[in-house]
Amino acid sequence: MFVRLLSEMRRHTTANAMTQRFWAVGLTLAIFAVQTHAQDSQPGFTIRARSELVTVNVTVKDQNGNLVRDLKREDFTVLEDNKPQSILSLDVESTDIVAQPPAEQVKLLAPAPTTAGNTAQPIPLDSFKNRRLIILFFDLSALQPDEVDRSAIAAENYVDKQMTTADVVAVVSLGNTLVVNQDFTADRALLNKALHTFNTGTGQGFENGTTGTTEGTPDAGQPFTADDTEYNIFNTDRRLEALRSIAASLSKVDQKKSLIYFSSGMDRTGIENQSQLRAAIDAAVRSNLAIYTMDIRGLQAIVAGGEAQSASLRGTSAYSGAATTNQFNSNADSQETLVTLAGDTGGRAFLDSNDFGKVFTQVQQDTATYYMLSYHSSNPARDGRFRRITVRLKRNGVKLEYRKGYYAPADFKHSTTEDRERQLEDELASELPDTDLPVYLSTGYFRVSDGRFFVPVSLVVPGTEIPFTRNKDQDKATLDVIGLLTDDMKRPAGQVRDTVKLQLDASQEIRRKNVQYDTGFTLPSGKYHIKFVLRENETGHLGSFETDLVIPDLKAAPVKLSSVVLASQMQPAGKNKTENPLISNGSALIPNVTHVFSAAQHLYFHYEVYDPARASSGNGAKTQSSAPKSGIHVLTSVAFYQNAAKVYETQLVEARELSAPDRHAAVFQFDVPLGQLKPGFYTCQISVVDDAAAKFAFPRLTLLVRP
Repeated sequence: MFVRLLSEMRRHTTANAMTQRFWAVGLTLAIFAVQTHAQDSQPGFTIRARSELVTVNVTVKDQNGNLVRDLKREDFTVLEDNKPQSILSLDVESTDIVAQPPAEQVKLLAPAPTTAGNTAQPIPLDSFKNRRLIILFFDLSALQPDEVDRSAIAAENYVDKQMTTADVVAVVSLGNTLVVNQDFTADRALLNKALHTFNTGTGQGFENGTTGTTEGTPDAGQPFTADDTEYNIFNTDRRLEALRSIAASLSKVDQKKSLIYFSSGMDRTGIENQSQLRAAIDAAVRSNLAIYTMDIRGLQAIVAGGEAQSASLRGTSAYSGAATTNQFNSNADSQETLVTLAGDTGGRAFLDSNDFGKVFTQVQQDTATYYMLSYHSSNPARDGRFRRITVRLKRNGVKLEYRKGYYAPADFKHSTTEDRERQLEDELASELPDTDLPVYLSTGYFRVSDGRFFVPVSLVVPGTEIPFTRNKDQDKATLDVIGLLTDDMKRPAGQVRDTVKLQLDASQEIRRKNVQYDTGFTLPSGKYHIKFVLRENETGHLGSFETDLVIPDLKAAPVKLSSVVLASQMQPAGKNKTENPLISNGSALIPNVTHVFSAAQHLYFHYEVYDPARASSGNGAKTQSSAPKSGIHVLTSVAFYQNAAKVYETQLVEARELSAPDRHAAVFQFDVPLGQLKPGFYTCQISVVDDAAAKFAFPRLTLLVRP
């Protein structure tokens, strides 16, 4: 017997193109009576090692501000949360001793091209010894056109006048997408060519600040002032994610990297962006990337009542001084995140200054000579907490500069809700699949109206892979599900996000069976790509499955036939009102993803024929436009083959009327007694004949019958 776990799911909807709709039609979790046999355990050795290597860059200066270059490992003492750490290595980086620039540009940010039959050659990372790696990051999503000009001019002046032979520079920008304008190179001509592309039309100027009230805003004749708080939350997350992506791509290089971030401030609303800010800082620290933030707005004059080119302010705040105070507070708020990014990554923030060349000088000074200390943390806890680093020197009269700490890695149990959600989204966007949790997926298509098809999607996870926690007389577990469907233009056509709660009593042997999640989409015909990610929330194991999906245009098909669904059970559909053709008369057919059946189970075949021809009442010929309409005549049966020999065939079924007239469909459903079939693999041929049109189709599929 099959055990009903959960009958309904909440309905999901998502905005889509006008010709596309998405419905998550229903959740049915079923435990299949398919025995899964664990593999015999074999003796062997298991070695597990988990140790976090921490790298700290230290710049040492004497009382006169000169760099100290003669220190050794025994001169340093490193403490983490006031506990001494054993220093594994000390590396001295001196960029001012480089005589010649690198011969060619190196692709670190953009993937290296591959040739036919060959893979990309690994990057010679040792070539960055005593090099100064600088990334010029232009945040075009927030810069106004004049601010883009100032940023580009400042960068060009650095390239032409300040750039040294040790400097290897890259140019990156964020507009509609994150773009690598120029990968790492010492060629001034290439850098200037990339910088010249930032013209006055490049800036997007998306950063508007929060405007939930009209008080103190310019009276420009608009009927109302829109509240763009939610938009700015998204925009800030997007910019922080870009920083995190850059840091992650540079993690393969051990040496210190410096990112100069040209921005006009960054607004955060409460704690909404806190998780993304922490993730960006953590990625930068782990990649040994120092962020130097430059507020390209420069020194601003806050004028009482507003500047001359601005409209008069609404309300009374212009006369009470509140408007000026609000402008100061808004400016400080937009700079707070820039200060945090710089301070927590070992860089510096350059604010309220029109001398934009200082940031380049500071980067060169900070990376002229520095010591790179490495140690294994003595704290094995993976709790995600901030760990404070203290570096001491046995020599007196010196000044040390280094980052003050880092966030410890967090295992799944210690991760926050935001971190867990980001983990799912990252895996959904990743090109590399995760296989810690086995996931199997199947789809189909059924026409619901002209040009629109319902696509059932079923995902299966082996019950042996789901750990349950005991709570009184029940075992409990949860599964997170996220899915994305895109069309052939890579545009989203549907999505799913759900959390499934499993509760089982002792009589339900889940570990010997499978758990299935069912959902679906309503789509036009075309080519699609579908990807789902599942995570079980006890250990945090992830599994993903993706495949291409083609919904054919049945207009040109000789026999307009749906896909064939195999099932082993039917369950009450409850109150779920959807256009799912697998639900009829209050019962839902549960697709069998694996096509594996036992002899004690049912074997259901379900398929549909659309727009079958109608025979005339006289001679059975196909109906013409002037002939009187009569019934259809569709014949079908299912035959089972083993080793090219037919071993079983169902009785021939005839359809004389449309069983789903609203969809112009003749629906066929067989219940094959598996007791009449011996265990083994079978090839099933479904024969469909439209007798009135003299057309036929013979789809085939395979299945396994177990004892």
